[in-house]
Amino acid sequence: MNICLFTQEEIDSPLNINDERAQHILKILHKKEGDTFAAGIINGMAGDAKILSIKKQTVTNEKGKSFDEGEIVFSFTPQTDGKLLYPLKMIIGFPRPIQLKRLLRDMAGLGVCEVHLTGTELGEKSYLDSDLATTDSGSKMLLEGTEQAASTHSPKLFRHNSLEECLAFIDGNSTDDNSKNTKQSLLALDNVEPKQSLTDFLESNPLKINDNIVPAVAAIGSERGWTKKERQILNAHGYELLSMGCRVFRTETAATVAASLILSSMHVLN
Repeated sequence: MNICLFTQEEIDSPLNINDERAQHILKILHKKEGDTFAAGIINGMAGDAKILSIKKQTVTNEKGKSFDEGEIVFSFTPQTDGKLLYPLKMIIGFPRPIQLKRLLRDMAGLGVCEVHLTGTELGEKSYLDSDLATTDSGSKMLLEGTEQAASTHSPKLFRHNSLEECLAFIDGNSTDDNSKNTKQSLLALDNVEPKQSLTDFLESNPLKINDNIVPAVAAIGSERGWTKKERQILNAHGYELLSMGCRVFRTETAATVAASLILSSMHVLN
């Protein structure tokens, strides 16, 4: 946790001493009254928080169990925009839940703007019913990655039952892009019928032209890849089928490597 993130309501209120963020401030950062720590508003500004007071006492309940009570009172001074997200949307076939946790943290750490988790024909159907897919657990993983990156802006998370449903949703919401560019690069990783490699494509079609970044959407299949039907769907929606060498990667590895190469082409990793 390289920054403590709060909602707009929380930033103006004392922090409960038993909150995970309070424990991090006191036990990991070893902060005291008068000290400052990096803080920010979720999807808002980042800055410094100054600890005005630490109120802590140990109490014992009727069963004889002791625990701490109290709060940290702090003031927040906003300073920056908190590192805006990059115009890269990731479509990812549902991986195993334990892989998905790491993947979501990494996507947030890299600064992609959206993550679209989708069911695929060869993917395990039960993954769509996991807690990461049906509760706010996935968003919490993205928030953890955002904190690790010392940012405040967390990617949006979407869930789709099929690739076709996912692509239709993205097509219908493409006007929401923050970029002024009308061009958009549509990329799909595939090691069965690729037209060329991702690196060769990005060399021929750079994602930064003059001072303008070209928004991109990258589709990564589940562990067993795309089916012939899904390749046809991707082609019909204008996606280029591209490879990343002859090795078969895990979904989380493929997503992280592909996102890194694409962001490098945008020149945001310079």
